[in-house]
Formats: sequence, C-alpha cells, structure tokens
Amino acid sequence: MTDTAPTLAAPPADTPGAASAPRPAGKAELPPGPPRALAALWPFLRPYRLRVVLAGVFLLLAAFSTLLFPVALKELIDQGLVSSDPAQRVMALRGHFGALFGVGIALAVFSAARFYSVSWLGERVTADLRTAVYRHVLRQSPAFFETTQTGEVLSRLTTDTTVVQTVVGSSFSMGLRNVVMGIGALLMLVWSNPGLMLPVLGLLGLVVLPAVLLGRRVRKLSRASQDRVADTSAIASEVINAVTVVQSYTQEAREATRFQQASEAAFDTARKRMKVRAGLVAFLITATFAAMLFGLYRGTEAVIEGRMSAGHLGQTLVYVTLLVSSVAVLAEVWGDVLRAAGAMERLSELLGAQSPIQDPPQPRTLPPAQAGATLTLQDVHFHYPSRPDKPALQGLSLHLAPGETVALVGASGAGKSTVLQLLQRFYDAQEGRIELDGVPITQLPLQALRERVGLVPQDSVIFSTNALENIRYGRPDATDEEVIAAARAAFAHDFISALPQGYQTFLGERGVRLSGGQRQRISIARAILKNPPLLLLDEATSALDAESERVVQAALEAAMRQRSTLVIAHRLATVQRADRILVLDHGQIAEQGTHAELVARGGLYARLAALQFQTPT
Repeated sequence: MTDTAPTLAAPPADTPGAASAPRPAGKAELPPGPPRALAALWPFLRPYRLRVVLAGVFLLLAAFSTLLFPVALKELIDQGLVSSDPAQRVMALRGHFGALFGVGIALAVFSAARFYSVSWLGERVTADLRTAVYRHVLRQSPAFFETTQTGEVLSRLTTDTTVVQTVVGSSFSMGLRNVVMGIGALLMLVWSNPGLMLPVLGLLGLVVLPAVLLGRRVRKLSRASQDRVADTSAIASEVINAVTVVQSYTQEAREATRFQQASEAAFDTARKRMKVRAGLVAFLITATFAAMLFGLYRGTEAVIEGRMSAGHLGQTLVYVTLLVSSVAVLAEVWGDVLRAAGAMERLSELLGAQSPIQDPPQPRTLPPAQAGATLTLQDVHFHYPSRPDKPALQGLSLHLAPGETVALVGASGAGKSTVLQLLQRFYDAQEGRIELDGVPITQLPLQALRERVGLVPQDSVIFSTNALENIRYGRPDATDEEVIAAARAAFAHDFISALPQGYQTFLGERGVRLSGGQRQRISIARAILKNPPLLLLDEATSALDAESERVVQAALEAAMRQRSTLVIAHRLATVQRADRILVLDHGQIAEQGTHAELVARGGLYARLAALQFQTPT
C-alpha cells in the first residue's frame, strides 16, 4: 500500500485574475448542507482510499460482533437456563458463555483495529490539509493580506484543522459504527417483531424534521463560533507582534480588555451553540427512548400472554438498548459533523483564494545570468487594489543597464517602494511594460524572476534560528564556507564571531538579540550569498545611527559590485555615488541626473538636499 499526500489544485476564481480573499467573519453564506461542505475533504482522503476501505471493514466487523451478542444471549436464556436436565444445562451454559466470550474477543480485536485505522487517517489527513492550506497561503500576493489578518489565517490553520481532525479521526468512525449498529438493531427488531416494531418506526419518523431544523441552527452557530475564535487569534497575533509599542504607550490594560471582550463574544456564541446542540441531543434521545419504551411495553405484554419467549424478550431488550445508545451517540456525532462542516467551509475559502499573480501559461526563459541585469520600465501605471482611485505610479519609465546603480528618492508616498513591489511581481501594473534582460516579467515564471533579484528591505527579517541559517536563507544549498564569506563581505563576520556560540547562536524571534545595524548586515549577507544580477535596496540604512550607517554602507557597496542595483533612500548621503538619481513625485519622475547635476539644477532634489545637508547655526 502506497500512501501519497494529495496535491491540491485550487478552484478557479469566478473572475479570471481577481483576488479572492476569505469573506468577513459571520458574512459567509452556508452551502446547502454538511455533506457538501465535507466533500472538500475527499481530495485529501483519496490517496489513502485503501486505508479508508480497511478501516470500513474493521468498522463493519466490530458492529456485526456487537449485533451478534443479543442472539447469543437469547440462546443462553432459552436453551441454557430453560433445559430440565441439570447436566445438559451445565454443558449448555459452558457452550453459550464460550460463544459470548468469543463475541467479546472479536469485538475487542476489531474495535482496536478500527480505532488505530481511523486515528491514523485523522492525523494523516489533518497534516495534509494543514500543509495544503499553508502552502496555498504562501503563494498569495500581498493583495490577499491587505484584507486578511494573519491571526485569522493562523486560526484556520490550527483551530479549524483540529476540528476536522476530531471528525475524521474519531467522530466519523463512531458515527458510521453506530449507524450500522442502529440500522442492524432496528432491522433485527423488525424481523423478529414485525407487528410490534412497525408502529415504532412510524413514531421515529416524526423525529426527523425537528432534528433537521435544529441541526441547521447548530451548524450556523458553529460557523459563527469559529469566526469569533478567529477574531481573538487576530487580536493576539497583532498585539504580541507589537508588544514593545503596547508597553511603551502603557496600553496593556486596554489591549487585555479588548482581547477579553473578543473572548467573551466567542464564549457567548459558543454558549448559544452548545445550548441548541444540547436541546438537539435531548430531543433525539427522549423521542427515541419514548418510541422504544412503547415497543418494550408491547413486548412485555406478549411474554405475559405467551406469544413470546423470555429469551426473545431479552434479545429485544438488548437490541433496543443498542438502538437507543446508537441514536444518542449519533446525536453527539452530528454536532461534531456540523462543527467540522463550518471548519471546512472556512478552510475551503482559503484554499479557494486565487492570487492574481500567476505563472504565465506559456513561460519564456531568461538568457544566462550575467554580472548585472538589464531592467526597463516603460510608461508604467499602477494603483493598489485596495486604493483604486489613488494612482501610485503614473507613466513611469526608467532604464537600468548592467552594472549600473540607480537611486530613487522622493517624499513618502511618491511611489519608490511601489517600483520594487512591481519588479518582483507582488503586483502587476495595470498599464505599461516591465522587462528584465529583454523579457517582459509577466511572461516569466515567478521563481525564475525572483531568483534573479535580491532584496535588502528596510525592516530586516530575521528568522527564529541561528546566524548561519539566517544567512543561508539566501541560498539554502550554500556551504558553511560560502556563508562565512558572504558574512565577511557584509562586514558581519566580526560581530557574529563574538556571539556566545558564534554562527550557531540563536538570534531570537525577529532577531531581538541583535541591534538594528547587525540585523541589517545579516540581511545584506543573505543577499550577497544569493548573488543575484539585480539588487534592490529599500531604505537599507534609514533606521541606523551614523556609525552603524557607515559600516552598513560599506557592506552595501560590497554587495553592489558587479551587479545592477536599484536603491531607495530617504537619506541622500547614501545615494550620492549612484550613477543616476531619479526624483519621484506623485508616481512620476520629476528630475533625474547625478547628485551634482541635480543640486546645480536647483529643483526638488536640491531642496531635499538643502534640508538634509544644511549645517545648523
């Protein structure tokens, strides 16, 4: 038996190229019913269908073993206890008790096999589902995260998948087992007492409609409850990531109160769900029990009148017990199924989210990488999806030759960072053309495009691992010697070597154990190790003090050698050596030239330079 994790293809969006983000909490329309919502699990179960069949076989055998018990009990009462010959009675009792023990052994073996099989399926399918959702989210463009909170995604990855695991690995198996036992017990009751049980079936039929109505209410509340839990996760994720700001502004009490209010809202919704679910369970058990008691009453009358044996009544009693207990378990399982249906709806929304940034259907290949890249932007117009009425770039054109360094300067909101986002295809321009080495970037596979680009962001990202692996993130197959060489080039080797365990030192979450300049040099070393033809520097020294800026600037100059570089900077001192400087204003190029040329021209750049370089009196 070969088990292979599923490869999931996300369903197409209703509108080609349109981003589809999860709907706001509490606003989603529910599909017709839980079976359809849970049908989304089939792609994850399909690779393990042989195990599903095997688990089903064990389940049926365990249920049939249980259904054999009343038959063996009837024979024990009617033949082992009623016989007139004491010797024959003792022998019959031994045989019948042996048969009962055999039924017990079979039940134990088949139940254990069923438990292991379905538990394995639950864990395996949940792991595959969680991985598929995570992989799909990682492929989403930044437009997706403009409308979706990180905490919401984390809630679906953890809480919702755990609910699904409960159903696949436990509740679903219990439900099927009790369905088989309940139907089996009911059929045996009808077969052995047709005149007695047919009226009882009519009474049980009246239970279905109220149960369905209550079930729909439970399902709706289950979805709302999971949405409220996601709200608490979103708040916690946001606040914990900004805990220093919260503490600096002494807002701990306010944020704790906000989280408490969200938790209370989640509890209130869960309480309503539990109340309706409890009513559903009570109704099903009461109605079923009443119908079965009616049947037992009629059976007792039949024994008194001599129309039924004592063993037959005992068998009927056990089958009734099995039927009632099966209905009780099914009522509990149905509640779990309704919760899982709500969880799968939320997970399906994530899996169905389509990024507008996709690989082209007929991708082109780039020419072999050189020491530098050629970059061309021609009449580029762009606005962010969340701000369609506010243009970020208006007819921007620029050319970057191999080995050239071009700087983008301008006020905040001028469009500098937008250019870098478009170059990496985090977004696509609405108009215009962007080419890398003569090939439009929309005709390139995303991986091929981004492998040619190295980014040093303003806020350096440090992962929760050691210094060696943080730098190696730029090229995972790099040797330790190559990592150390990149660190030396970025002027990071000395401070890394001074750490307690050197390159093996754990840097803490988001690099909290490093200074801003040290984090920046780790980020530069990562880009140097990647060795891309095109280097993008986004405000790489904006948050540093003068000494750190001097060291980081030297590291940047090392990274820029033999590469084409596009630099964004607010500090004009960092771009004075650029081959060209482009001054952006409201998404357009207002001026361009060298530092000396632009200062002499007396325009916008000259005014910015005067503000930064003037000597205080």
